[in-house]
Amino acid sequence: MQYTAGVGRTVAALVAAVAVTALAAGCTPAGEDGAVAKPSTPPAGSASAKPVPSGGTSSSGGGTGGTGGTGTGKPSPSEPGAGGGGAKACTIDQLKASDAHQADVRPSGTGTGAAIVSVTNTSKHPCTLLGFPTVAGAGNGSPDKNLPLATTHSGSASMVSLAPGARAWTKLTFVNVQGEADGYCVSGATPSSFPTLVIGVPGAGSHQIAMDDGVFAECDNKVTVTAFSPTKPS
Repeated sequence: MQYTAGVGRTVAALVAAVAVTALAAGCTPAGEDGAVAKPSTPPAGSASAKPVPSGGTSSSGGGTGGTGGTGTGKPSPSEPGAGGGGAKACTIDQLKASDAHQADVRPSGTGTGAAIVSVTNTSKHPCTLLGFPTVAGAGNGSPDKNLPLATTHSGSASMVSLAPGARAWTKLTFVNVQGEADGYCVSGATPSSFPTLVIGVPGAGSHQIAMDDGVFAECDNKVTVTAFSPTKPS
């Protein structure tokens, strides 16, 4: 009986131990079904954003207090485009061509040889002039009968700024007529004479001019021209 009782106590103790183990197993999370939610820790740097005061400066200079400009959209007097700009190119209404006079330095012969022509800015505003003239013998009042002369450029062109009342000059050098009376051309061609010439000014139209003494007499319908210049040629 003592042996039987001992065995009974041992069995009871084993049953109790199994029960405790079972209870402990029921309180411990096992997999997703037994998981217990734990509060998550906020990640570093996830603090709530602080409000930015309106109207504050910006590192790019675009705010109202920045250095990127006044915000008016208008250039200051020192900025490009403020207060005007350069003079515009002369127009036909601004220029008046003078009658030509015979140049002091000219090819030998009895014809015109070389002539000086000037254009004057008759307007109240400055303007600019750049380039070489074209030359044609006037066709007795009929522009369609004008005779263009073959032109050769002498030297280079540079911008001429003409204040109101200022002048620019060009020199026309012809193949000169030789001999007396009607004369002759070295090339064998017949000399030509024109009471007036039509001078084309770059960007400023055509101007009809006469000689201040006589007519234009030349050979071969050729002329060498200088660019318009503020310096009077000889």
